[in-house]
Amino acid sequence: MVDQSKSQKRQEVKMLNRKLLELTGVINVESFDSEEFLLETELGFLTVKGQNLHMKHLSLEQGLVAIEGLVHSLAYLDGNASTKTKGLFGKLFK
Repeated sequence: MVDQSKSQKRQEVKMLNRKLLELTGVINVESFDSEEFLLETELGFLTVKGQNLHMKHLSLEQGLVAIEGLVHSLAYLDGNASTKTKGLFGKLFK
């Protein structure tokens, strides 16, 4: 159990009234639009879905992202992230 805690990454998710989402542990912003963000985090790929979403703050050096808008869902993608990303890009470029 001690070995697991040493290798575990840390991520904080803070949401205020479903209108402001602040995340730590973000490595990269893969894609985003007004309805969906795809973020690469230390704990895996995370999708944020909602309405009128826009980036309020971004600092990849610190691993911080703040998103404003009406948040509907947060979901971590399991499995191979590259196939999930291709699926998202496939939707975008139809």
